[in-house]
Amino acid sequence: MMKRALMAAGVALAAFAAAGAAHAQGVAEFYKGNTIRIVIWAAAGGEYDIHAKLVSRHIGKHIPGNPTVIATQMTGGGGLVAANHLYNVAPKDGTQLGMMVSSLPFLQAIELDGVKFDAAKFNWIGTIAPTQEGLVAWHTAPVKKFEDLLTTEFVLGASGAGSTSVLTPTMINALLGARIRIVPGYPGGSQINLAMERGESMGRWNTWSSWKTTHPDWISQKKIVFLLTSALRKPKDLQEPPLLTDLAKNDDDRRIFELLATNAEMGRPIVATPGVPADRIKALLAAYRAMIADAEFIAEADKLKIEIDPIYGEDLLQMAQRALSTPKHLTERVKKLM
Repeated sequence: MMKRALMAAGVALAAFAAAGAAHAQGVAEFYKGNTIRIVIWAAAGGEYDIHAKLVSRHIGKHIPGNPTVIATQMTGGGGLVAANHLYNVAPKDGTQLGMMVSSLPFLQAIELDGVKFDAAKFNWIGTIAPTQEGLVAWHTAPVKKFEDLLTTEFVLGASGAGSTSVLTPTMINALLGARIRIVPGYPGGSQINLAMERGESMGRWNTWSSWKTTHPDWISQKKIVFLLTSALRKPKDLQEPPLLTDLAKNDDDRRIFELLATNAEMGRPIVATPGVPADRIKALLAAYRAMIADAEFIAEADKLKIEIDPIYGEDLLQMAQRALSTPKHLTERVKKLM
C-alpha cells in the first residue's frame, strides 16, 4: 500500500515537473524570434522616454526566448491615447507593453472624460523608482518653509491646467489655506526654471529625481529651498520637507493628498495589457526583477543619473487598487476643486 502511494506520488511529481518545463519552454518558444513593443505615452527626451528606452535595451535578455524589444511613442490626451490603446486595441499576448502615465489610477478614480480602461486590470510589471514630487522656492523668494505659504503670496509658474504642477498646488490652497498664485501656460520645465532665475516665478513644482539629474548644482549651492513633498514616503535623501499627507487637517483631506501622492509614487510604470497568459506575465515579472539586478543595467542607469529604487508589479497593483477605492465623495470633491 505504501509502495503504491510512493509510486503515485513520484508519478505526480514527475508530471508536475514536466508540466513546469513545458510551461517555461512554451514561453521561450513564443518569444523566440518575436518582438516586444513598449508604447511610451510621452514625447521623446523626457523621463518617461529615457526610462522606457533604458528598459528596452536590457530586459530582452532576461525574457525566455530573448525577444527583440523596441520602444516607440504614442502621445496624446495626457497619456489616455496610449492607455486606451493598450487596454482596448493592443494584442493581449505579451508582445505589447506600455510606459504609462503614473496618474492612470487617479484619472480613473475621478472619472475623467476619455478614460476607457480599468487600471486594476492592467498587468503591472514595475517601475525603476518612485518620482516624489514637491514644491521648491527660489533662494531669493520670501518663502523659506511651508508655514510661510500660509501668510505670503507665492507666485508659481506652472505648465498646463491639467498637470500636477497646477492640480496639486490648487488642492494645497483649498485644503491647507496656502496662498499660492498659480500662473499656468509655461511650455515646459526649462522655461519655468528661467522664470525663477528672472524673478517671474518664486518657485516650481517638480520631481526630486529631476532636480538631482538636471540641476544638482542648485541643490548643492542651495539655490532652491524645498518646502514640501507629495509622496507616500519621503525620499531617502530628502527628509526635511514635510509630507502633504502629514499636513492634512483631517482624514478626508489626508486621503485626497494620498490619492495625489500615488501619481508620484508610481514613478514611470511599465504595464502589460490585460488578458496576457499567466505564464508570460510571470516571465515578464521575473525578467524585470532580473534586469534591475543586472550589472550592465545598473551601470547605464548610473550613467544616465537614474536612481534605482524599484517598485514591482504586485505593489504597483496594490497602489492602483488603493487609489481606485477612494470614496466617491472625496473624488467628487477633487473634481469640484479642479
